[in-house]
Amino acid sequence: MDEETKRHTCLKLDIPNNNTKDTEPIFVKGTWFNTHFNLGITDGLNAWFCHASEEEVKQRATQWDQPVSEYVQLAERYLGFQQPGSIYAFADAGDGHKRLSWTFEKEGMTLQWRWKCMLSPNSKKTTAEILNFLMDANITLSEEVVRKTELFEKMKVEVEKSLTLSERITNEKVEFESEIYTKFLGVLNSKKSKLRELRDQLSNSKQETSAKSPQEEDTDKTESFDEESDYEKSDEDRHKDIAGSSKHVSMNKPSRGRRPRRS
Repeated sequence: MDEETKRHTCLKLDIPNNNTKDTEPIFVKGTWFNTHFNLGITDGLNAWFCHASEEEVKQRATQWDQPVSEYVQLAERYLGFQQPGSIYAFADAGDGHKRLSWTFEKEGMTLQWRWKCMLSPNSKKTTAEILNFLMDANITLSEEVVRKTELFEKMKVEVEKSLTLSERITNEKVEFESEIYTKFLGVLNSKKSKLRELRDQLSNSKQETSAKSPQEEDTDKTESFDEESDYEKSDEDRHKDIAGSSKHVSMNKPSRGRRPRRS
């Protein structure tokens, strides 16, 4: 289970030299598990190791009133990446051993953690393991950089294609809108011209109607009255003619005499 959840880090620290004002670099390789961790340290000539067992980590976490997982995570944070404001030290602990320490802030107080690192019985092997890890990590990072660069170039090409397509679509849209506007304007002007013609025709018609002379109106009325008088006269004449005809017939008709009564 620990092999499946282990994590690796490697940190370069510049440690101040107590004898000189210069700093000496060391490399700290960490292998982190959920309940314990291992450290391998080298300065290029000598090497040291620290195996923080589960019991030791649990004891330290209890002293600091922390869960074991939180203690391991905080140690990984400070030994995986150099934290600004933290003071790191790698001091002698006698018999060639060293003591690695670092400080951190908690609730307004500066606290320090320290772990004793034993001199490696095979400094060359420990140093080689750290260098191999750094080389593998560098190769992995280089491959990742190459892959990211290729992906970036592909995305850049796609973005350029998208921009070109967007510009083309925009230009086509502008041309289409301009063409549609021109056609619409022509139709609109034609409709306006027809409306003006119809309005002028209607106006002229109204003017002709209003310009009709009163004499023409009187003549029309007189003609209508004469036509009515003729019609009425014709009716009276017909009645007279009928009456005259009847009278003439009566006068010309022979009268019948009475037959003498026989005795």
